[in-house]
Amino acid sequence: MSTTTDETTVVKEIQPLEEATVRFCGDSGDGMQLAGTQFSNTSALAGNDIATFPDFPAEIRAPRGTLAGVSGFQIHFASHDIFTPGETVDALVAMNPAALKTNLGDLKRNGVLIVNSNAFDKKALGQAGYENNPIEDDSLTAYQVFSVPMTSMTRGAVEGLDLSQKEADRCRNFFAMGLVFWLYGRSMEPTLRFIDAKFSKLPAIAEANRRALKAGYNFGETTDAFRSSYSVEKAKLPPGKYRNMTGNQALAWGLISAAKLSEKKLFLGSYPITPASDILHELSKYKNYDVLTFQAEDEIAAVCAAIGAAYGGEMALTTTSGPGMALKGEAMGLAMMLELPLVIVDVQRGGPSTGLPTKTEQADLLQAMFGRNGESPIPIIAARSPADCFDVAIEAWRIATRFMTPIVILTDGYIANGSEPWRIPNMADLPKIEVSHPGPRNEDDPPFMAYKRNEELARPWAIPGTPGLMHRVGGLEKQDGTGNVSYDPQNHHHMVLTRAKKVANIAEAVPPQEVMGSDSGKVLVVSWGGTYGSCRTAVARLQAQGKSVSHAHVRYLNPFPRNLGQLLSQFDKVLVPELNLGQLRMLLRDKFLVDAVGLNKVQGKPFTTTEIAEKIESMLD
Repeated sequence: MSTTTDETTVVKEIQPLEEATVRFCGDSGDGMQLAGTQFSNTSALAGNDIATFPDFPAEIRAPRGTLAGVSGFQIHFASHDIFTPGETVDALVAMNPAALKTNLGDLKRNGVLIVNSNAFDKKALGQAGYENNPIEDDSLTAYQVFSVPMTSMTRGAVEGLDLSQKEADRCRNFFAMGLVFWLYGRSMEPTLRFIDAKFSKLPAIAEANRRALKAGYNFGETTDAFRSSYSVEKAKLPPGKYRNMTGNQALAWGLISAAKLSEKKLFLGSYPITPASDILHELSKYKNYDVLTFQAEDEIAAVCAAIGAAYGGEMALTTTSGPGMALKGEAMGLAMMLELPLVIVDVQRGGPSTGLPTKTEQADLLQAMFGRNGESPIPIIAARSPADCFDVAIEAWRIATRFMTPIVILTDGYIANGSEPWRIPNMADLPKIEVSHPGPRNEDDPPFMAYKRNEELARPWAIPGTPGLMHRVGGLEKQDGTGNVSYDPQNHHHMVLTRAKKVANIAEAVPPQEVMGSDSGKVLVVSWGGTYGSCRTAVARLQAQGKSVSHAHVRYLNPFPRNLGQLLSQFDKVLVPELNLGQLRMLLRDKFLVDAVGLNKVQGKPFTTTEIAEKIESMLD
């Protein structure tokens, strides 16, 4: 719509959109993560469905102006359900030449490009590999380019507050934020409240950020450069109270809830490691909910402390990423041998070794399956999205206590740092996790059998110090029933089979595999973990075109759902997209003898919907 109020005043056009994708990018010290987070929160409060993708370098402070030091934050917001953080970018905010160089390829043709013109000096252009200034030559004619002197305008906005130039320049992200808020019709009020809370003890900094935010917003509203802005209506989400949550936050809250549902204290033994550290940070805030957090000296101490908590009868948890999983392997085998409930969270990142600490990958599946000595089966469950982490945490603890086993939760950097609206459940509606412990025994009772099993092969969870329940635990092989040390060959064979059978029994206790679309046809797309959103979106797009394709997202990775093999056999072709070189595909081929085809990517970033859709179409053809 576009109207005039008189001959001189023009009301700018507001173009309605169903969805939009925005990316902020700049140096790692430019506050792009804060800008993206605030825009995400504001969009969630506006009622949009959102999905985010933070992307930042591993170095705490990479050299300024370099390509390696670029930090970005992408937000996809819509008036309908979405499952990915967006494929191509509608609006790109580049704070310097390096940010432009590394991100321009993702901006769609005729997309909005906002650049901080003050940063495009000779030195910065050279660092980014530009021979000429791209905002002055014809190289950007495919885009709507808005060259804004953000640095000088921010300095002007905060003038008189007695700030150093360095302090003034730190407010540029708020100027950029304000401008994009205006461009997409976002309210400044949530961010103004954030500024008041965040900088309450630094009144001059708070006022500078307020001024910069408003200056950016007012610039968009008054300048002739922008002829239009955009609006995205509220999404029709299921009724309820929502909160914008990252995967790590949702996982932490799910673990707290699981402890409450089982009437246990929660003990976390953890060693800080990217990208899992935020789970430790989040849980440490909730001591009032009987959450105990222990930051250990190393990964081995962390998991061993957690095993001690499990032996003591409480909810035990340890968190890590790929390199830490390697170090925890021996202790995980001990927990499996002791048959104690323990939750191990692996937030996967690019590997091997130190690899790509801040980039996403899902290449730890085989490590979770086989990364211990001997026959050491441990169940595995994987989250599919940030909000799903809450439910996965509760489900993992339910399985661990029911079957008396350690269990691995797999997430990844994309899920852990990304965010989406999460509908806050009513705790009274969540089913209790029933946990029982054997009671005291009298002297004339039969001896306590620590490894006498129920019909699901789970042993009793005896609390140390309970009269009459003295028993032996350790890593040596156990005699069936008593748990005493045994070197008998037939007993060892029996116990290995028994522990494997117990884990296999979990398949009967989890839901059958669901499929989106027909349960038979030409192509079945099988996904796990963070590939869910792009796979679902690609399949939905092709189904709308009448293509014979279905989607099965696997949550339970060990054991597989009991009907998965039958489901796979009902399709002509099976496609398994993974951010690794084919780990789930290998397991499916081994278990079900299905000729699955892989779509593999190890670039530190998630699949695009188009990549998956094109592969499906090639298989249909």
